[in-house]
Amino acid sequence: MDQLREFLGILKHSFRNLLPIIVVVAFFQFVIMRQVPDDLLPITFGLLVVVLGVALFLQGLEMGIFPIGKNLSNDFAKKGSLSLLMIFGFCLGFSAVVAEPALIAVASQAELISEGRIHGLTLRLLVAVSVGLVVALGVVRIILGHSLHWYMIIGYIVVVVVTFFAPEEIVGLAYDSGGVTTNIVTVPLIAALGIGLAVSLRGRNALTHGFGLVGLAVMVPMISVQVYGILVYSFGETGAVEAASAMLDPVVEEAVSPTAGSILLGMVTDLLVMFRDVLPIIAVVLFFQYLVIRKPIAHIHKVMAGFVLVIVGLYAFVVGLKLGLFPIGQSMAEQLIGLDKVVFVYLFAFSIGFATTMAEPALIAIGQKAEEAGKGKLNGNLIRLLVALGVAIGITIGVHRIITGDSIHYYIMGGYTLVILLTWLAPKYIVALAYDLGGVTTSEVTVPLVTALGIGLATHIEGRNVLIDGFGLIAFASIFPIVTVMLYAIFVELVARTRGVQT
Repeated sequence: MDQLREFLGILKHSFRNLLPIIVVVAFFQFVIMRQVPDDLLPITFGLLVVVLGVALFLQGLEMGIFPIGKNLSNDFAKKGSLSLLMIFGFCLGFSAVVAEPALIAVASQAELISEGRIHGLTLRLLVAVSVGLVVALGVVRIILGHSLHWYMIIGYIVVVVVTFFAPEEIVGLAYDSGGVTTNIVTVPLIAALGIGLAVSLRGRNALTHGFGLVGLAVMVPMISVQVYGILVYSFGETGAVEAASAMLDPVVEEAVSPTAGSILLGMVTDLLVMFRDVLPIIAVVLFFQYLVIRKPIAHIHKVMAGFVLVIVGLYAFVVGLKLGLFPIGQSMAEQLIGLDKVVFVYLFAFSIGFATTMAEPALIAIGQKAEEAGKGKLNGNLIRLLVALGVAIGITIGVHRIITGDSIHYYIMGGYTLVILLTWLAPKYIVALAYDLGGVTTSEVTVPLVTALGIGLATHIEGRNVLIDGFGLIAFASIFPIVTVMLYAIFVELVARTRGVQT
């Protein structure tokens, strides 16, 4: 009975989180476009399915993923083996990314754009190995108690330098590949590993040391993919790539694809595919739990139920997005360009960036964990507002780049130069969290809608190249939340110092 009451509370909370998207879409559709959507009933139903999916997902996290991540961290900390922890971190990072559907799509796009120079499978393995190595490095950082400042400052200096030399064709996709490594399941699991490890070690702080793994997992693939792009564009040869124009066209997929003519069978098939994507993570967890730690999982029935709820909730969430938001979101770029009033394009970019981020399940989960770790220093809702504002600003700047046709190089280099400066100035307790928050914005809600907006604009603005100009918005959605969160922390510290001096 208590769990049912808790779930109804989460359901109500999920609906409230989705309201900003509903308000934005309704405003632009009825006030600006002055049109009633043709599929109003399916869209409404889709939004309700999204609410249900988010609620199931969050309930599953609390029942399954967060407890098992924390327990594994505690057990490894008790064993005191650094090598085991590093191997576990690598395997978890690799398995979380290698089967990621969004990464598969990005790798396919990279192969198409490079005319065969870049091999899709090689790119996926490169990104997965990068994330595995960086999670292992992040585990070492937590154990040694190092501040994240220098890791990020040095890392992003390398990012900026590599971006300067990277070919234009690969920059946007390289940053997008960094963004898609942090999905709706892997973010909470990696975050649970970091927080659990920090809590288990004496002298470590959950807020300062526990966060940061997600931020590192976003940064390193940006470097490795661009270095790979430089090498293949310098020494590689073009290969035969099948024409895949359908990949460049932001067509909405069917919410549920029938299998053998049956919708029900199609739903079961889609659920099995989603289970397959999560299977490598489950295999890693079970291997280390039973063969390395040699200890049974506590409350295994509850953990299993949690994983099932996560998968079912994620599936319902994706189906709801396809029914409720994708059809109307993808058509709006064309309609807004048709109005010949560019101010409405900027306004929509800002509004939809803010609204989608506020509804992001991974951000809601991390915001709650940050509030718990902060012990009164941080407010989860305020964090979400700051991140949503950062995403809105970033997407608006990214849209401006597409409209003007400017090169992405200078925008990205300028953005990360600002991030490096703020990392130097910001209080240490906020740095790791800020970078993690930049990573969680590029998840299941934001990525599809933002990508559709970028491709739609590049398709309908004369003189733009869809392959070069249509991608990269995800990078802007990652940079500016880091900026807004750090600026807020710097401001709060300055106010506190001023009050201290006055008293």
